[in-house]
Amino acid sequence: MTPKPILPRELANRDIEDAVDYYLNEAGKQVALGFIEALEHAYLQIASQPAIGSPRFAHELNLPGLRFWPLQRYPYLIFYVDLPSHIDVWRVLHSQRDIPAWLHEDNEILPGEPP
Repeated sequence: MTPKPILPRELANRDIEDAVDYYLNEAGKQVALGFIEALEHAYLQIASQPAIGSPRFAHELNLPGLRFWPLQRYPYLIFYVDLPSHIDVWRVLHSQRDIPAWLHEDNEILPGEPP
């Protein structure tokens, strides 16, 4: 199976920038680079096997198609929807956040709709 392109939404990119900034300021360059590597590795896994992620929050929030996949060694979850042409990355959130509240922050755009 050919990997699908990964297309993060603006909020997902902002989440990633915030996490990198935090790691740069609190833990240093190597930890920030490790976060980026873990994110890239997770993106490769999702692109190759979109069904790999858990649909748990899709059921909880009534957002059909929404899945999440954790980063290795970092407490972040990638929230995405598998579309026919690409993987729509909706958010990249710290696992200790109030996930339902953070996902509903962008509730005017449902997963699968154009960013």
